[in-house]
Amino acid sequence: MVLLQLDPFLNELTSMFERSTEKGSVWVTLKRSSLKSKVQRNKLATAGEAIEYRCLIRATDGKKTISTSVGPKDHQRFQASYATILKAHMTALKKRERKDKKKPAEADKREGSSKRPKKS
Repeated sequence: MVLLQLDPFLNELTSMFERSTEKGSVWVTLKRSSLKSKVQRNKLATAGEAIEYRCLIRATDGKKTISTSVGPKDHQRFQASYATILKAHMTALKKRERKDKKKPAEADKREGSSKRPKKS
């Protein structure tokens, strides 16, 4: 697994989506991470310092795995770029098969037979 900077990660993610257009899938996972060992986190906690959490993003197509780490400062820019890439490559998705709606004439027949006349 290769830890890339933001722009190379987005470029590689785009090429992964393009390779999987006809056949295949791309899995993207996001996870909160401090990128520090447990010992270092405990030292920071006892010292009273705030731990800066980052977002660890991994992407794989089954053969190749890439990852990047996004800090709070770069979050907005990364989110906008990531959304643009997703919107551009959603065209390869299959349309959902919807169930056929019942014909209105059949529905009217059923409603008419189930109604009881009101007693006066």
